[in-house]
Amino acid sequence: MGVVQLFNIWINIMFFTALGCFIIGELTQNYSQVDKIWSIMPIVYSLITFASIPTSPRILLMTILVALWGIRLSYNFYRKGGYNIIPWKGEEDYRWGKLRENPLLKKRYQIMLFNLVFISFYQHLLIMLFSTPLLIAAQYADIELNTTDYLAASFMFLFILIETISDNQLYKFHLQKKGKLPPDQKFKQSLVKGFMNEGFWKYVRHPNFAAEQATWVSFYFFGVAASGDWINWTLFGPVLLIFLFAGSSSFTESISMSKYPDYANYRANIPRFIPFRFKKDK
Repeated sequence: MGVVQLFNIWINIMFFTALGCFIIGELTQNYSQVDKIWSIMPIVYSLITFASIPTSPRILLMTILVALWGIRLSYNFYRKGGYNIIPWKGEEDYRWGKLRENPLLKKRYQIMLFNLVFISFYQHLLIMLFSTPLLIAAQYADIELNTTDYLAASFMFLFILIETISDNQLYKFHLQKKGKLPPDQKFKQSLVKGFMNEGFWKYVRHPNFAAEQATWVSFYFFGVAASGDWINWTLFGPVLLIFLFAGSSSFTESISMSKYPDYANYRANIPRFIPFRFKKDK
């Protein structure tokens, strides 16, 4: 199967999945439909690519790492109540509810258009874009694994591990905050303040978000390893992902600022994503 044909399959999958998420979101008024399959779609793209070129060690390595990332993230989403035995149900991300309160989204057609353009289609396009190093690997399937591949794989695994630890810390904190786990000394200060500021949160305000972005930046370098081009078109994926997390984290922090009096001080002294830099990042 050629790369163009493979990409056309990806496009069709992306389009119909996004359309399905939009329709289900509108029928149920639960706008977390894309959230449910964010961790699944890259696995789908990986498996389709690997099935088309099963002899490529690079694509096999990429598929294993994407599966590891996706299974872990899906489990984290599941334990927070995101999935339900009825597929279109489950907990909706609290931020979508906050967005509905925005004056620009008060009218029915406005929130429906936002769901169509941003929540459903743009996010699915973004997922597909940060998966596209697989297509570069397919294009140069005869290029052997090299040092750049091994570095990309090592860093991707490291960032998946960091995100796992971060999510576990945050999950345990919220269980303790809700009284579902007995409090311990690890999150004593966080429980007093009401928001997470211990563990990895001592160093950056969003360690899980930072690791997620770094995971897909690392993935980009598989395409570099295959093509030999340090700058190629698949760079759009991780760059747009970084912009998405910049906006998402700012919105999340605006909610935290309104709920927790000491969050402004935390925000002024702890970097957003990168430790030991931009101490006054706002």
